[in-house]
Amino acid sequence: MTRSALGCEFLLLFVALPLGYRFSPVWIPALPLLWVVAAYAGWQLLRDPSFDRGKLWNFGPLPGHLGAILGIFALGAVGIWLGVLRFAPDLEWNLWRQKPWLWALVMVAYPVLSVYPQGLLYRAFFFERYAALFPGKWAMILASAAAFAFLHIVFRNWLAVALTFAGGLLFAASYADTGSLVTSSFEHALYGCWLFTVGLGQYFYHASAATVGSALRR
Repeated sequence: MTRSALGCEFLLLFVALPLGYRFSPVWIPALPLLWVVAAYAGWQLLRDPSFDRGKLWNFGPLPGHLGAILGIFALGAVGIWLGVLRFAPDLEWNLWRQKPWLWALVMVAYPVLSVYPQGLLYRAFFFERYAALFPGKWAMILASAAAFAFLHIVFRNWLAVALTFAGGLLFAASYADTGSLVTSSFEHALYGCWLFTVGLGQYFYHASAATVGSALRR
């Protein structure tokens, strides 16, 4: 593809689609839409003879990076928990305490149904497809994180965007360093499951802006 065509595709997938979803007057189920776009990304990767398909399921780098991933996660998890205690203590552990069966379902389903498709689209496909638009490791990492954060405007609160930009930097850096979508997705799943566990899950589904703002002011 030419740079112009790549630029148009990038704007369509990573700018126009989130904006269209955010301002759509009709409710559209989010996960099926994610799966459709991720399927397009996977199809493009699999039909590219230069793409190393092993990146999609390579477990090899995970053990060697596990210590660093868990160490950074421990610091981040404590910081997020302290933030909940300070700004929204009534949300602490709310899903786990009030609906443990739903919490357990999220812990199992979220990594498979949400994390991996997002990783396929925002890491594997993004890095392979748009290298010409964002040359250099850190330009690609920043662009991936920014696009990933921008997706979360669909949740209509700034906290989701801010947290996913920080997380997007970590997940993109993991993918850049390891070439392993499994490793990056494992890290993504850790943070996502923790957000739902500690009480911030409502910021990552379609709660109203008024509900989110009220919780932040408490």
